[in-house]
Formats: sequence, structure tokens, C-alpha cells
Amino acid sequence: MHKKLFIPGPTEVRQDILDAQAKPMIGHRMKAFTELYTGLINKLKELLQTEHFVTVPTASGTALMEGAIRNCVNKDVLCCTYGAFSERWFKIAKACDRDADAIALEWGKVVKPEMIEEQLKKKKYEALAVVHNETSTGTRAPIEQIAQVMKRYPDVLLLVDTVSSLMGDKVEIEKLGIDVCLSSSQKCFALPPGLAIGVISERALKKAETVSGKGHYMNFLDIKDYFDKKGQTPTTPAVSLMYALDKQLDKMKAEGMENRYQRHLAMAKYVQEWAKKNFALYPEAGYESVTVSCIKNTKGISVADLNTELGKRGFAISNGYGKIKEETFRIAHMGDLTLDEIKELIKNIDDILKL
Repeated sequence: MHKKLFIPGPTEVRQDILDAQAKPMIGHRMKAFTELYTGLINKLKELLQTEHFVTVPTASGTALMEGAIRNCVNKDVLCCTYGAFSERWFKIAKACDRDADAIALEWGKVVKPEMIEEQLKKKKYEALAVVHNETSTGTRAPIEQIAQVMKRYPDVLLLVDTVSSLMGDKVEIEKLGIDVCLSSSQKCFALPPGLAIGVISERALKKAETVSGKGHYMNFLDIKDYFDKKGQTPTTPAVSLMYALDKQLDKMKAEGMENRYQRHLAMAKYVQEWAKKNFALYPEAGYESVTVSCIKNTKGISVADLNTELGKRGFAISNGYGKIKEETFRIAHMGDLTLDEIKELIKNIDDILKL
């Protein structure tokens, strides 16, 4: 029996999207692929309301996290850490031999604009790396306010991980002045894993011209040059996944992005009100994610046992991540899930736990 996924990635994928992958294969140097790829890039630009360079590499979002560091930072980068994935970006910067400093907070807390400004006043950085939606803790960084601070530091690039928020939570890339906005296919895009989505500003591309050691696979300048000349990707793409993405973008346009955002907000509100009534929320109050709720296990239930019982009924939620496993559990409300499906899940949890 298929378990409907209410986990923060891979998210539930609708049958018509799965079926789109079964189209006959084409060569990635054929005109047919150029038409497919340039078409979906144009659709992404329209839905995200951006004229920045957009690329869809065959990779996880982590590859673009590394790419952002390698292309946009020669030496000094400031990372904000408050969960597993923001800590990952700091580790990546160190692994790329960059001088990375961290505004390090407890898990569940979130970075504030004034913390960033205080650090930017102390030292000259080339870039700031922020995770918009920390999947491990269900926290949402106040990117709108952070962006206002960054406008006072025009020489510092703004790198934002929107892996578990883009297409579920509103991210106005150009308005906010984001220089590298990165995401993944298996979260709010509601696709199988395997594609990353990158939106890269002219400012970031200019910076890349001055940075050495960009590597090969994620060299932004090479990727852009190849696209400008041929409308393709320099390395072999996941063609089948791109068929699925193309279809999904059409469905997103038909739904309307504002409707999509409102649907995510309604699902988040329902889950979080239920969590506050029966448990407690893990994130700092006022900074709860729109796409995944991280819930404190105040009743001391066995999350693993709950998931086993849910599995028998055709549902799956997620345990806490890493060091907060069993201490928390997570319910994702992202992608193509609906409020009715969320209500059905919660009804079954209530029944199993006798809430």
C-alpha cells in the first residue's frame, strides 16, 4: 500500500506528474530538448517574476549551496546557523576553504536582522548565507526584514536557501535583492528528487568573474554561457524529470501562485493550531514555517510507533531531525497537498493517540 507522504521531502507526487516522466527519451543535444529546457526556464521566470538567470541543474539543492559559495566568495562569508541545513551551509563554506563565520543560534531560534547588521558592522564580508525555511526545526527566517538590512550593504551578496519554501511560501526574489536563490524539486515543487533550481542575479554573475576555484560542475559562468549559446545544460540532464517539471509548472500557473501560497498558509494554520492545542510548537514564536510544522513531543509519545500505525492507514509523517528525533516530530504541508488531506491525516493521528 502506498503511504501518502506528509514528510518534508520527498513530498507526495501526483500520478499525472509521475506519468509525465514516461515520455519517450530524447537526446539532450537535440532541438527537442532545447525547446523543453528553454520552455521550462521561461515558465519559471514567469512564475517567480524574475528576469535573473535561471538554471535547473541535475543535482540536489546542496550542490547549489556549494555552487553559491564557490562562485560568489573568494574568502569571507557570513553564515547564519539555527538548524541542520543552515549548519550544513557553514560546513560547506569551510569545506571549500573559505573563511566562514557563523551567527550560531540554538535550534528552533532564528536569525534576526539586527544580529546580521551587528556582524556586518564588525567585518567586511563578500556574502551572507541564510536558510529561509529551516526544514529541521520548522522555522522561517524573516527574509523580508533581512533584505532591508542588506540593502545598506550593497557589496555583500545575499545567498538564500529556499529548498523547502520556494513555490509554497512567497519569495519575491528581485524585490528582496536575493543574489542566489536555490531550491530543490522534491519539496514545494512536488516532484521526485533530482533537480535543483537556481536563480542567479547579474551581480552574482559579475562577482563570479572575480572568483577563482569555481570548480567544474557548478561553475555559474560556464552554465550561463552554455545556455546562452545553445539553450541547453553543459552536462547530461535528467530529461524525464524535466518533463515532469514542465507539466508541473503548467499546473502551478493554472492554480495561480497567489492561490498556491494561500493554500499553504491555510494548511500551516490548521496544523499549527492543532499542535498548540495538543502539543506545542518547536520554533520560536512568530517564526513558524509555512510549509512544515515541527512539533514538540510534550506528551512523550513514541513517534516511531505513531508512524507505524499511520503507515497501516496509508499515511507517513516525519520524526524529528538529527539530535531532536523523538523530541519532536514534523508534519509537512507542502507541494500539492490540500487542506482536506491535512484534515484527514490529523483525524487519524487523533484517533491513534486518542486525543
